[in-house]
Amino acid sequence: MTAFADGELSADNLTLLCELRSVNHRYSDVSVKLPERLRFAEAEVRRLISEKLKRGKIECSLGYKKQIGEQSLHVNHEFVRKLLSVTAEIETAMVNPQPFSALEVLSFPGVQQETEIDKEALRELILRLLNATLEKMLDTRAREGTQLAQLIDDRCQKISLLVEAAHKRMPDVLHNLRGKLTSRVVEMVAEPNFDRLEQELVLLAQKLDVAEELDRLETHVAEVQRTLKLPEPAGRRLDFLMQEMNREANTLGSKSADREMTQISIDLKVLIEQMREQIQNVE
Repeated sequence: MTAFADGELSADNLTLLCELRSVNHRYSDVSVKLPERLRFAEAEVRRLISEKLKRGKIECSLGYKKQIGEQSLHVNHEFVRKLLSVTAEIETAMVNPQPFSALEVLSFPGVQQETEIDKEALRELILRLLNATLEKMLDTRAREGTQLAQLIDDRCQKISLLVEAAHKRMPDVLHNLRGKLTSRVVEMVAEPNFDRLEQELVLLAQKLDVAEELDRLETHVAEVQRTLKLPEPAGRRLDFLMQEMNREANTLGSKSADREMTQISIDLKVLIEQMREQIQNVE
């Protein structure tokens, strides 16, 4: 979701300027900065941005500048007369009044009057410029999204290999556990009850069974890969899948009775965290 785009559009005696910035955010947060002259279009600007960008902290800045050589200057003469009259009254009470120039009077708020503008025509220009700038941002985000999708898919494939390794490892884990417990019981008890021992081993094997967690991880990986190919925004769905995958990896680690299975759980969580960080950039 991190991107930047800008653009400008000239018409009559104005040049409109637009800048869009986007950074990571869990939801959609649109901020619009407009000069007073363009404030009437704020609602349409927000609506258009929200339609095009579904996720991220988005800052939109719109402004304008007058084109040199084509601008005319209008002075509020009545306001100037009142300003000078009030200034003269104040100067009579001052010990050492300072002179001021006509240029300083022109810079005083309210002296210069903006020419009347056709708001509908200006609104159309604003939206046209914003649309073009949004398209540039979307192109940038699409290119970045393609690269992110490949990075996420690469990690999905690594997770699938780890899940496969865990499946293959489980029979050895249970076999080694059976051997260790049998040896320990034989050492401690002169005449062990092997029927009872077998029952306890079955119960322990059920507690340590991670087949369900591994199956869910495989399902989540397949869903992530499917979601990456969807045309609509998928960031929130991918966020949820990362939470579910991390839960399964944690359960796998808590049930681990083998160093190799513990390492697989750790590697899974590292890959899932890497994916989660990348998904913060996905709309």
